[in-house]
Amino acid sequence: MKNYELTLLIHPDLEMNMEAATDKVKDLIEKNGGQITKEENDGKKRLAYAIKGQNFAVYYYYEVALPPEAPKKIENVLNITDEVLRYLLVTVDERKLKYEAKQAARKPHAEDNNESEE
Repeated sequence: MKNYELTLLIHPDLEMNMEAATDKVKDLIEKNGGQITKEENDGKKRLAYAIKGQNFAVYYYYEVALPPEAPKKIENVLNITDEVLRYLLVTVDERKLKYEAKQAARKPHAEDNNESEE
């Protein structure tokens, strides 16, 4: 399975009842053999330009692990889903993940050195 990032712009009228839209996306991912590793609601934001007549959208971010055939199936369904104004599904750069993990491992060690110097 490969790691992906999925960003959704959800219709702003659904802001008060996000569960229906997010449950639909979660079911879609799980039915296609995927696993959600991280989920984040970034809230309602103004768009740079109108999309489908909307000036605002609710931003939702997922980190998912998907089998090879799943991305195309998920994209096909998201294209016709009324709740989703736009989406972006991209692969995660494995080198970036390794670099970030390396930096995170160094950070606590660097803080320990700073404390001992004081």
